[in-house]
Order: sequence, then C-alpha cells, then structure tokens
Amino acid sequence: MRKLIFISIMLSVLGVFDVQAQRYDRGFDLNSTTFTKKGTWMIGGQVAYSTHKNEDYHFLIIEDINSTGYRFTVSPMFCYMVRDNMGLGMRFGYGRNLLKVDSANLSIDEIDINVKDYYTLSHDFSAMAIYRNYIPLGESKRFALFNETQLAYSTGQAKLIDGHGTSIVGTYEKSNSLSLGLNPGMVAFINDHVAVEVNVGMLGLQYTSVDQTHNQVYKGSRETTQINFKVNILSIGFGLAYYL
Repeated sequence: MRKLIFISIMLSVLGVFDVQAQRYDRGFDLNSTTFTKKGTWMIGGQVAYSTHKNEDYHFLIIEDINSTGYRFTVSPMFCYMVRDNMGLGMRFGYGRNLLKVDSANLSIDEIDINVKDYYTLSHDFSAMAIYRNYIPLGESKRFALFNETQLAYSTGQAKLIDGHGTSIVGTYEKSNSLSLGLNPGMVAFINDHVAVEVNVGMLGLQYTSVDQTHNQVYKGSRETTQINFKVNILSIGFGLAYYL
C-alpha cells in the first residue's frame, strides 16, 4: 500500500515538472526556429528615472561641485509580427531633464573659472518606426536575442538660466533631430505572454539642428552630424512587453 502511495506521489510530482517544462514552449514546435508567430501583437514600454546630488565634489579639474538634478524617460511601443520572428511597429518617447548647479570651480594652472547659480531644464518628444527580428536561444522558446532598427525623429525645448553676476542671463533653445540606429538586446518570457527585455543603444547616424534665442534678443543656430557605431553602455534599457 505504501509503495502504491509513493509511486502515485512521484507520478504527480513528475507531472507537475512536466507541465512546468512545457510551459515556456508557448505552444510552438520545439524543433522549429519560431519564437514569435506571424500575426502576433507585442505591446510594451520602458520607464527610467535617475537623480544625482553633489556636495563639494571633485571631478578631474573641476572642484567644489554642488549640484542636483534628475532625468525621467518613458517610452511606450507596439509591434506587429509581419512574419515569424520579424515585426514592424512604432515607439514613442518623452524625456525630461533638470540640472541645477549652485557652484563649481574650474582651475587650470593660474586660470580659475567659477560657475554659480546655473539652471537648465529641458524636455523632448520622439517618435520612431521600428523593425525587429528575433533569434531564439535553445529549444524552450523562453529566451531570444533581438535587434531593433530605429528610424527616429525627435523635437525638444530647453531653458538655460545663469544667475552669476549682477543680472540674470537666459537662453531658450529648440532642437530637432533625425537618427537611424540599432538597439540589440535580449528577451526572456516570464510566462506565455509577459516578457522582460534588456537592450543596449548603438547610435548609427544622427543629424541635429538647434535654434537659440539669448535674452529674447540675440539669435543663433547650430547643426551637427554624428556617425558612431560604438556600443553605448550608459544607454542600457529595461522594459516589459506583452505578447498576444
């Protein structure tokens, strides 16, 4: 009798593990190379927030840095799989950045440059068309590498105020940018529909134009073009995605 109970328990446990093992195949043939089926919708996004505070901080030749600031970004997205492991979609973004420098001193030999009561606030909006392709890892259909090619347009505004001296100096900037970049990453499914993503930015080509108005009178402009295929470790992003 005890042997029969023991065998029954073991079969039940093995059955549970068998269900768990099959849970992440997500209904696909384990021998196939399909990770995302044609016709699948993917909805997701990323949110990031960071702050900093310096008190009498020294950095290379910059001394006595007293500053505070933050950076907030949010980026919702959607993607439709036009073929197995290949998708097209859109990503939208918003970012807000604040930097307030109470004081800082730049010292080079006998030259001292003081920065005091410097304040800058900026925000930007972006929209980008994306193309994704997946490469599954292993046979469980749980992990995969992906590459996201992005064609993006962004616009932003910035306000800079310098209160150092007897008068307040203000500058207003408006920027527009067009870029083509690569974002490789990795995705891991938590269950059959929800996945966690991590990606690293690789800037390909970017053109930026900035129009500036100083003290509401003087105007200026700047145009820059960058070509860079280095991996930007500082732009690592984390996000969640829902596949349906």
